[in-house]
Amino acid sequence: SGGIDSAVTAVIAAAALGPENVLGVAMPSRYSSPGSLTDAAELATRVACDFRQIPIEQPFGAFMQTLAPVFAGLDPDVTEENLQSRIRGTLLMALSNKLGRLLLTTGNKSELAVGYCTLYGDMNGGLAVLSDVSKQLVYVLSRWINTNHAKLGFASAPIPASTLEKPPSAELRPNQTDQDSLPPYEVLDRIIEAYIERRMSAAAIVAETGFEPAMVSRILRLIDRSEFKRAQAAVGLKVTSVAFGSGRRWPIAQRWVP
Repeated sequence: SGGIDSAVTAVIAAAALGPENVLGVAMPSRYSSPGSLTDAAELATRVACDFRQIPIEQPFGAFMQTLAPVFAGLDPDVTEENLQSRIRGTLLMALSNKLGRLLLTTGNKSELAVGYCTLYGDMNGGLAVLSDVSKQLVYVLSRWINTNHAKLGFASAPIPASTLEKPPSAELRPNQTDQDSLPPYEVLDRIIEAYIERRMSAAAIVAETGFEPAMVSRILRLIDRSEFKRAQAAVGLKVTSVAFGSGRRWPIAQRWVP
């Protein structure tokens, strides 16, 4: 996508399996910025992996036309955003089936924690490489990769500077950024680490961090309510003390307040 998560996932795959065994696929929509396409192509060049472009505008338009009679009079919302993600997920699974390749899910722990991901869309795949890596740690890892590129077998830093510098965005609506829906990642990741890995209560997190109690409660509620998504997520690689999955058992439906 030209974003940091897919970039780090691609680099890890190329370092582990060899770039000749990695296929990167860009799937631009009407909301994709020009920089996303150039960053994705630049990454593929630096990593030396195969790279294809499959625009989703035509299937997205067909879906919208098909749904128009049912959606008549209703304002656009997250439905249209999720539809784009699910079109991409379907195309990627088609490539996986036809070409005999394993689809790598690129979502990070921060997104998976609060449900900032789409079932049957960007959550599709057989292995979630970054599902136990917070967004902030993704940036730390990306900078380590660029500094130590020779150890990983790359001639130069594989991740473009523009990928590291631009604000994170799903690019599913005009001028979208992650911070439209979430607190800054330095705040969000601190709450997630305290709640998931150190099993702290909302009151204890507020006392330790000084964060607004209402905001902390909202994030914990998002984490709990997103369990149904994580129950259907791809298998992930564990790198912290508590990873989602076997490391944290939580009921999908529950009526108590943590």
